[in-house]
Amino acid sequence: MHRIEDYALIGDEQTAALVGVDGSVDWLCLPRFDSGACFARLLGDEDNGHWRIAPVGADRCTRRAYRPDTLVLDTEWETDEGAIRITDLMPQRDRAPDLVRIVQGVRGEVTVRSTLRLRFDYGSVVPWVRRSDGHRVAVAGPDSAWLRSEPEVHTWGEDQGTHSEFTVKEGERVAFVLTWHPSHEQRPPLIDPYVSLRHSVADWRAWASRCRYDGPYRDAVVRSLITLKALTYAPTGGIVAAPTTSLPEEPGGVRNWDYRFCWLRDSTLTLNALLAAGYQEEAEAWRDWLLRAVAGDPADLQIMYGVAGERRLPEFELPWLAGFDGARPVRIGNDAVNQLQLDVYGEVMDSLALARRSGLPPKPDIWALQTVLMDFLRSAWRQPDEGLWEVRGGRRHFVHSKVMVWVAADRAVRTLEEHPDFDGDLDGWRELRDEVHREVCEKGYDPERNTFTQSYGSRELDAALLLIPRVGFLPPDDPRVIGTIDAIREELGQGGLLRRYTSDAVTVDGLPGEEGTFLVCSFWLADALHLTGRTKEARELFERLLGLANDVGLLAEEYDSVEGRLLGNFPQAFSHIGLVNTALALFGDEEAG
Repeated sequence: MHRIEDYALIGDEQTAALVGVDGSVDWLCLPRFDSGACFARLLGDEDNGHWRIAPVGADRCTRRAYRPDTLVLDTEWETDEGAIRITDLMPQRDRAPDLVRIVQGVRGEVTVRSTLRLRFDYGSVVPWVRRSDGHRVAVAGPDSAWLRSEPEVHTWGEDQGTHSEFTVKEGERVAFVLTWHPSHEQRPPLIDPYVSLRHSVADWRAWASRCRYDGPYRDAVVRSLITLKALTYAPTGGIVAAPTTSLPEEPGGVRNWDYRFCWLRDSTLTLNALLAAGYQEEAEAWRDWLLRAVAGDPADLQIMYGVAGERRLPEFELPWLAGFDGARPVRIGNDAVNQLQLDVYGEVMDSLALARRSGLPPKPDIWALQTVLMDFLRSAWRQPDEGLWEVRGGRRHFVHSKVMVWVAADRAVRTLEEHPDFDGDLDGWRELRDEVHREVCEKGYDPERNTFTQSYGSRELDAALLLIPRVGFLPPDDPRVIGTIDAIREELGQGGLLRRYTSDAVTVDGLPGEEGTFLVCSFWLADALHLTGRTKEARELFERLLGLANDVGLLAEEYDSVEGRLLGNFPQAFSHIGLVNTALALFGDEEAG
């Protein structure tokens, strides 16, 4: 059984595939991130769809790496007969998505086998495969996929797959291209795989060269930025939290969620990372996606949306998939979309204030939208909610949610102070800001332990409280801030990293079992340590976190400190956003100096 860290990512900024160390593409949704998977072995078995190309008899590659500053993956295999390199990529599409796999002889003469099993609708539908124009075409319902192969292929067989066995000598290259399109449309134009490879390498390197960060660990920062770019749905600018669903937060457990959507919680941190690294166009596209998604009645603001701003993301289960390492159920959609999370109002207000300060081109009616949001918050902020972590154990007065309400009011006040020509209730918003601040400090703070707590009157802690100094709710040198940081390290620490909260408190979480340490929370701890003058400790923690990335520099959502393995959906945008922002915080001044 593979581990999550055994996978690498390729993609075309509209969808993405995961390629394992055994040369198998085990996850690919077409044509979008949130479409049905045609390769779902990741969550099931080989009969749920995969495409493996590897030397005959070899189980695991010798080494693999992305070509520098690209999303083009090279996987190398050493055998007794010689060596080969397999290059995987998904070129940025003109119309149809293409998966390109090129096998090149490096040394000697190696026998290679390709096994392709297409299974549409998350591994549940076996397509009909036929010949057409010298290619293989697979059709089932709305889906059609064409396989163009330079080696001869043989279709069907007992495993209902398409197979090819061939040899490559040193210097030889052979290519495969898999192209998807709607079955009712004509086949799209064929691409040249070798030209696509050259263009993809050049395009990615040109994009990476725009990164203006040139400090320590630049390679890790650029890899994280490339990953964020790969998780962007180019037609709209939305960024998915991850390209996967149901990769477990606990081995064999039930904490399995669909992350192929766009969360408002990520908005400010994403904008900050993109703008600080020099990617204004991407930041503007993300800002514009945000504006379209949240348009409407502020009472109907959701915590997440589809990649094009869709609101309906119903959650259901796929019983025919056994789950990653037996972790069931496999879920599609996400019912958390229906939760009330007051913090998202603060994140939207903060994002739009950051965009305005950073000089992003103005859009009509942005301020009018912000004033409507503030009018809603004036009364709604007193409600309990489900909080940042989308707990399913009932609503509470989560402290982080109230802090972000304060952020919303604070950013509204500051905007009016900076732009006195804007209309708005300056006195009323100042009053709201002060009232929220007083209540949080009174009801959300435990003076006995000198720490803020997860919710009013509780004793549980929450790693999101580490953001208090970052958002400006209290200064970093406030004793309550320092006490909160120390308490969180003590009570939520595990192996030098942080859990989000005490997940065995079922009354809060609403779910059985445990979860791993949450990587973005550990980056937040590094940020908080740096803000409070403990920069040496912050840098040590940052280096520890970098060491948790897999061999191609990718991070999941969580890390199992006991078993030493990644957990949760992969790769996780939030983790890579944390890496970029922490690197900029720790080393940005050093770089500028």
